[in-house]
Order: sequence, then C-alpha cells, then structure tokens
Amino acid sequence: MSTTMLLTTGRTTTRRTKPLRKRAGSAVLTFITWVLTVGMFFPIAWMVFTAFKTEKAAATNPPTFITQLTLENFEAVVDRGFLVYLTNSFTASVVSTLIVMVLAIPAAYGLSVRPLIKSTDALFFFISTKFMPLAAIVIPIYLLLQNMGMLDNISALSILYVGMNLPLAVWMMRSFLSEVPGEIIEAAQVDGANFWTELVRIVLPIVAPGMAAAALICFIFAWNEYFLANLLTSTVARTTPPFLGSFVSGRGQFLAVLSAAATLAVLPVVIAGWIAQKRLVRGLAMGAIK
Repeated sequence: MSTTMLLTTGRTTTRRTKPLRKRAGSAVLTFITWVLTVGMFFPIAWMVFTAFKTEKAAATNPPTFITQLTLENFEAVVDRGFLVYLTNSFTASVVSTLIVMVLAIPAAYGLSVRPLIKSTDALFFFISTKFMPLAAIVIPIYLLLQNMGMLDNISALSILYVGMNLPLAVWMMRSFLSEVPGEIIEAAQVDGANFWTELVRIVLPIVAPGMAAAALICFIFAWNEYFLANLLTSTVARTTPPFLGSFVSGRGQFLAVLSAAATLAVLPVVIAGWIAQKRLVRGLAMGAIK
C-alpha cells in the first residue's frame, strides 16, 4: 500500500513539474527575445535621439543622455535640398517596384501555375544574375549610359533597379503562386475564364499578401541602394543614400545633422512597412508548413 502511494505521489509530482519547466523555459526564451529586440532597436533609437541634439552634445565622449533638444538639425537638412533627393529616391523606388511587379507576376505565373518547358533552367538563369557583384559590371554600365547620354538620369536608375530586383521578385512570387490550390484554377478554367481573367480575378486576390511582401522588399532594396546611385548620378538624379554620405567630409563628421537626415530617410520605409505589416506577415508566412 505504501509503495503504491509513493508511486502515485511521484507521478503527480512529475506531472506538476513539467508545466513549471515549460513556463520557465518560455520565460527564458521571452527574456532572450526581448534582449535581442532591444539590442537591435537601440542603434535606431539612439540615432533618432542624436538627431535632436546639438553638434557639441552629439560629439561628447562619453555620450550625454540629458541635454537640450533642438530642431535645428532637421532645418539644416531641409536647407541642403533634402526634399529633392527624397523625391528622387521615392520616384526611382516606386517606378522600379511597379515595373518589377508587372513583369514578375506573369513570369512567376508561367513558372509555377502553368510551367513552361525547362522552367528550372529559366529559374536558374534568373537567380544567376544575382551571382555577379555590381562592382564587376559597373564600368560597362557607366560607359553604356554615357554613350546614350543617360548619366545622372532618374529613368536610367529606375531601369537598373528593375534589373536588380526582378530575379528576387520572380522567385518570391513563384513560391507564393505555388501555394494556390490547383482545384480553384481548374474550376475557373471549366467556367470559361481566359488567361487574364484567371490571373487577375482568381489568382492575384489569393496571393495579395505575397505581392505586398515582394513589393515592399523590392521597394526597400531600391530605396537603400547606394553603389549605383553614387557612381551613376551627380546632381539631378542624386538619391538619398549618397546624400547621407555627404555629411562625412574632410571637415569632420557632423553626427547630429547626419542623424537627422538618416531619421528622415528611414521614415518612408517605416511608414510603408507599418501600413503593410499585416499583409507582409501573411505574405512571408505563405509557403510555410502550417
């Protein structure tokens, strides 16, 4: 009798300790996640805080946490023509993203829903264009644009961004379109839907979150691109990333003004991500095992 009672008590204790261990493990993982989140967000928060400091306060070592805040840095950034560079970045990013999506959706549709002959070779060709670094092809691109009279041209920069982001968009949209149930497409075909009706009215509403995710990623890549924008533009088509680099010169590093300019530069991307966050999360989750 006593042995049975001991065994029962031991089993009860084990059952009670398992939930406690799970809770402790979840608490540790939650703590680690918050530490990593705060650690990754801290540089951005410090940049925004530095944007409101004076140059003298921003250059102090060790850094000061309690100081007078000012908006003079933002006024200095605007006075240096920041809105022109911001407009160029917005134009190049939006135009290139729209063209990329218009081209990537039919291409991905033909490589997933209606597979073409040797579609695997086509996919490899798309992704192989990302293997070569930009530094290896920038001289031919520069000479080509120079002969065409398209240096320092926002249209030429937008076309280059299309070529840069199109392979990525095709691969992303292919994975999203592959998740569309074949029965829905077959039902639309039985009802007499042609290619464009099938694509626009049946398939695209299903993969709308994936489209939003692919478009936002292409927009961010175009917005943050520095190498081509710095080498192929000078004044007329100059974008925001090269403009930010102009605050570091031989006279020194103007940290407060640079932080103000960087804060203004990231706002459009943050706003776009915040607006599309639900579709972005759903889009990036498409294709996952559920």
